Amino acid sequence: MQTVNAQSASDEGFSVIPLGVKGGIDDSNLTSFFIRPKNITKGVVCDAGTLIGGIKRGIEKGSFEQGRTPKFVLKNYIQGYLISHAHLDHISGLVIVSPDDSAKPLYALPSTLSVLQEHVFNWQLWPNFGDQGKTPQLKKYAYRPLVADKPVLISNTAMQVEAFPLSHNGVESTAFLISYNNSAILCMGDTGADKHEGGRHLDYLWQNVAPYVKSGALKGIIIESSYANERPDKLLFGHLTPRLVIAELSNLARYAGGPESLKNMKVVVSHLKYSLTDDHAFQAKIKQQFEQENTLGLTI
Repeated sequence: MQTVNAQSASDEGFSVIPLGVKGGIDDSNLTSFFIRPKNITKGVVCDAGTLIGGIKRGIEKGSFEQGRTPKFVLKNYIQGYLISHAHLDHISGLVIVSPDDSAKPLYALPSTLSVLQEHVFNWQLWPNFGDQGKTPQLKKYAYRPLVADKPVLISNTAMQVEAFPLSHNGVESTAFLISYNNSAILCMGDTGADKHEGGRHLDYLWQNVAPYVKSGALKGIIIESSYANERPDKLLFGHLTPRLVIAELSNLARYAGGPESLKNMKVVVSHLKYSLTDDHAFQAKIKQQFEQENTLGLTI
């Protein structure tokens, strides 16, 4: 697993520890980021494709405090989950770990919570660890529906989260704007480009994020790039490529004051689709394409 440095999404406001960074079939390395204010132990997980495997690797790499065990991190550091959508590569870690997890809130848009309640925690696919739905309800996870554009305090932390709907090949996904004091970080779930999805979800997101860029509050962006530029549009299935990422971030820059507004902005690229043929070569290609496309001076 190629990880990101624990401080890579922000040198000031946040510590970001990747528990999983890819999409697709590598079940040991699926999208999941533990985000906490710098110098504070407690935080929130943005998507939960991989949990325990990522926590173990984080401990091995020194990303968590010395002497901590996976059980301790899971039960004491992780104060809740932000789930962008209910595709398996974003929830499988959450589902598998639920019997041994501590009670905590699960934040998502109502459409995502509905899928979890009806199709996952339903006593058929898995016991109902939620506080709604099929009885008996084990009430391990308290469903906390988010309303678009309305900030909500993340329980037991000093952070707030604001949800923005995204379009992912007809599925409602989510971008989470997490704020703490005068800092913010944007953690985005799977999304297609507006021109392919037939809507303006990303355009609306950029308009709302632009003031954070202008003020210097936005410290980093976690955004997907599942495929390389050569991927045909009809086979993107609601995902982005390096060229599309830069095009979308150029739109953010336009709202934030021009191309220079995003210079040195830290961008963590996630959800690369794992390749069974030559994963290292695919990763290198994505990196090279970002270097070629990066006209905004981003730190990628």
